[in-house]
Amino acid sequence: MEPILSPAPPAAAPVKEGTTESFVADVIEGSRDSLVVVDFWAPWCGPCKQLGPALERAVAAAKGAVKLVKINIDQNPDVAREMHVQSIPAVYAFFQGRPVDGFMGAIPDSQVKTFIERLVKATGGGNAADAIAEAMAHADT
Repeated sequence: MEPILSPAPPAAAPVKEGTTESFVADVIEGSRDSLVVVDFWAPWCGPCKQLGPALERAVAAAKGAVKLVKINIDQNPDVAREMHVQSIPAVYAFFQGRPVDGFMGAIPDSQVKTFIERLVKATGGGNAADAIAEAMAHADT
């Protein structure tokens, strides 16, 4: 008789719809274990429709090294206001409970890929202080 193996628990989805209520758990607490990128968007925003899929592809390519939380500002205006989001798309990266990098506006797929790869590299090794310092050093590039 062959042993019955229980299926492995499903991995946490790298892309999640966030809310004002789930922001602390999804982003602040979630970033203590891994890099979390937050995409503030709205359904009526043309540039958001271009950037969103590029972010999702880059996050998927990172193979679990980063999570993406998408927050619809129309449904969650309070968290957008608290994060001082003035235009969309707005993207913020969090690590160890703190924002470490970000950008506003749509950027080309290649720059999205570079943004994610750079952050994954910065947060993948060394201690949190080193990762934050490296990410912030590149924030203006």
